[in-house]
Amino acid sequence: MTIKNFKISEFYCHDVNQTKIPNEYIDNVNELMLNLQVLRDELGVPIHISSGYRTPEYNKRIGGAKRSFHLKAMAADIYTDEYSASEVHKTIQRLIDEGKMKEGGLGKYRTFTHYDVRDYKARWDKT
Repeated sequence: MTIKNFKISEFYCHDVNQTKIPNEYIDNVNELMLNLQVLRDELGVPIHISSGYRTPEYNKRIGGAKRSFHLKAMAADIYTDEYSASEVHKTIQRLIDEGKMKEGGLGKYRTFTHYDVRDYKARWDKT
């Protein structure tokens, strides 16, 4: 699937092998990219993916949650050069409230924002 401002390779695991997303998770990452494209169109600036898909080994090594949605290519930790993590977080919440992005998971961190396309609402603040 082609998304205007995202390439699937941006979501590859950041392990030493740059592990590709397993075929069974391609639909998940496509849904994630579609939702992030809505955010990209709204902000009008590039969105950087600091963490997308994670292998179980890599997730464990970096201290990720045992049931992290990164493991199924359903999550991304994102940032922009132009907006603070707090501004990105607020924009995603507004777009969710407006019905333009999937409810899913939304986490606020000091230097990045976590967004995922899980099937239920989850919110947390780690700032």
